[in-house]
Amino acid sequence: MIFQRKYERALNRAREIRGESPSALTDASLGDQLEKGDVPAMIISALLVIVPVALVALVAVSLLGVFFIVR
Repeated sequence: MIFQRKYERALNRAREIRGESPSALTDASLGDQLEKGDVPAMIISALLVIVPVALVALVAVSLLGVFFIVR
């Protein structure tokens, strides 16, 4: 690598400035914990977002088709 020493020096400097990060940010297991009703809630919220968007797209395509066939 052409600028290997400069790269290493910049990384070390950034680590010095940043310091020790909180353990909550580095703990990978915290994001994996789901509560009892989280999965159904995520499915319902996804459907509440995706279904209306899909219906609007379907209506728009249908209206375009009707417009070009009837006209």
